[in-house]
Amino acid sequence: MSNDQPRITLHIDMDSFYSSVETREKPELRGRPVIVGSDPKNGTGRGVVSTCSYEARKYGIHSAMPISRAYKLCPDAAYLPVNMELYKSTSSRIMEILREFSSRFQQVSVDEAYMELGRDITDYDKAINVAKIIKENILHREGLTCSVGIAPNKVIAKIASDFNKPDGLTVVRPEKVKQFLDPLPISKIPGIGKKTAPLLHEMGLDNVGQLAAYDVQLLIARFGKFGLTMHWMANGIDQREVEEREGVKSISKEDTFDEDIADPDTIKRVFYALSEKVHTSLLKNKYRFRTITIRVRYENFSTYTRSRTLSCASTDLYVMRREALHLMKEFIGTGKFRLLGVGVSNLEKIDEKQTLITDF
Repeated sequence: MSNDQPRITLHIDMDSFYSSVETREKPELRGRPVIVGSDPKNGTGRGVVSTCSYEARKYGIHSAMPISRAYKLCPDAAYLPVNMELYKSTSSRIMEILREFSSRFQQVSVDEAYMELGRDITDYDKAINVAKIIKENILHREGLTCSVGIAPNKVIAKIASDFNKPDGLTVVRPEKVKQFLDPLPISKIPGIGKKTAPLLHEMGLDNVGQLAAYDVQLLIARFGKFGLTMHWMANGIDQREVEEREGVKSISKEDTFDEDIADPDTIKRVFYALSEKVHTSLLKNKYRFRTITIRVRYENFSTYTRSRTLSCASTDLYVMRREALHLMKEFIGTGKFRLLGVGVSNLEKIDEKQTLITDF
């Protein structure tokens, strides 16, 4: 994103993820309090609640609560063990949906992620439309709801996604940041928990606006570096980038058009140019690829991806172009496109002692 374009960050947070997945798998639980965690053992269990449905939260139950306490509050709830394999497989599919729409993507847990949408999404109205499509895709393909926060940076987007759960969509435009943050309790700032909040209350700080206006030097004297971090966050400042963790996982390039295109020859030229850019970056970073992915966005913002994985890793530009155009065939003639993209993943680092092999 260029410096003259505003950053628009989305935070996607699945609603009561574990219990929602369990309810999807067991429809007879719908509408009942559902608690996922340790075995309550009729109130004598020693574990904790991993997560619970919104119906269970009405009884005062919450994550990390002792399971014995939860049982006393709601003995008639459905108590289920943690099925992490089920949650991980569901999460993987959801994250793939999110990647279809993102130019930058950062998964931070099994049920939440940050993303930026790309250079063609330059205003909040367009971002809202894409967020609605994302929510519809997740609901249609996985039968689950999520809450989305849209804001100028990561910390505000995260706070916004929690503002109107479940199934919420909260937008905080740059000019509304202070109006949104100031009235919130200080506990809404990430990192301010059971230990820090009471200390801030003792200092007369109950809401974010008070924290934002407080002398930053006094905060640093009391809390060290976190005092400065709290001050920044309370003022809506967050310079962290949305970025994939654990090294390079993919390389992609995309092009947004001033006028939507549909001509096959024009599309071919675009894919040739994009592939060459990806290939240059691939060799510069000394990687081979196994998976080729294309991304298409229609004039109505509907977005799709298609991928193919090769039998062996390659560095060949010809292979990349050929597979990208082959994947594009199903879309030719189906409408006009505002964006096209090419990417490679399943990357393998090249041993500098080895000679590059061209694959045909």
